[in-house]
Amino acid sequence: MKLIEKQKAITLRQEGRSIKDIARIVGVSKASVSVWVRNIVLSKKQLSVLKTNGLSLEIIEKRRRRRLENEQEKRDVISTLAQKDIKNISEHDLRLIGLCLYWGEGGKTHKGAARISNSDPAVIKVMMRFFREICMVEEKKFRGHIHIHSHLDMDKAEKYWSSVSGVPISQFFKTYTKPSIASKNKKDSLPYGTFDIYVCNTKLFLQIIAQIEKIKKLIVG
Repeated sequence: MKLIEKQKAITLRQEGRSIKDIARIVGVSKASVSVWVRNIVLSKKQLSVLKTNGLSLEIIEKRRRRRLENEQEKRDVISTLAQKDIKNISEHDLRLIGLCLYWGEGGKTHKGAARISNSDPAVIKVMMRFFREICMVEEKKFRGHIHIHSHLDMDKAEKYWSSVSGVPISQFFKTYTKPSIASKNKKDSLPYGTFDIYVCNTKLFLQIIAQIEKIKKLIVG
């Protein structure tokens, strides 16, 4: 995203400039400006000052918002139709989903344990179902490990990932913290860090890797 251009466009819009003027000044399309400044509400004075082709900016604003709403409606239709292709998830489907997630995100070098790391709670929940329902891992075998920047709330992160995974904090390894100069004074994109699921079981690791290899052969040859 063009962050500098976007910020300049927002500033100009707050000053009451028209979409057309902003696009010309910033050097981007009117469509981009329209999306960037869609949440900015102009004052009555600003609306009364701006006129384009004999139409008040208020009318133009309504048309712009209607256009954005129509675009969103089209996207919603596409999403709804696409979701209808997925009826349900069988046990076999869950096995394949878990194996493919492990293929992409799981540990391949530490042969004494099956391990997967991610910051997406949905991925963690899916993998916990895979380990519990497909691999039949006992609850006491799970271990959790959090990686988080030192300026963030470690206790809050531990409670969060314990809730997501269903693994007690007592079964977590010591949380790994590290400083982050880059994130200082910026919005944290990973407020809870990343979470590792560990199952210290050589047999399970070998089984998962073997099944991934079978999938590779079936798909790639």
